[in-house]
Amino acid sequence: MYSTFDVNSDGCLICNSGVMSELGKLQGVFGAEVDFVNNRVVVNHTDEVSREQIAKKLEELGFFELKTDCEL
Repeated sequence: MYSTFDVNSDGCLICNSGVMSELGKLQGVFGAEVDFVNNRVVVNHTDEVSREQIAKKLEELGFFELKTDCEL
């Protein structure tokens, strides 16, 4: 399955591989694509890892998920 996170980050293209590497350490994560232009991270994962666990790891890496009105 894929989960998409709209994020606010000061990240750079150089840190892209580091972000993908760190997310890959989570059990059940197979890959991630960081789109700095559109401030989006797409994660390919199984149900072994929850969306909340991925969001927590993204926050640790400096990516803060933007909440939509329906999530507030």
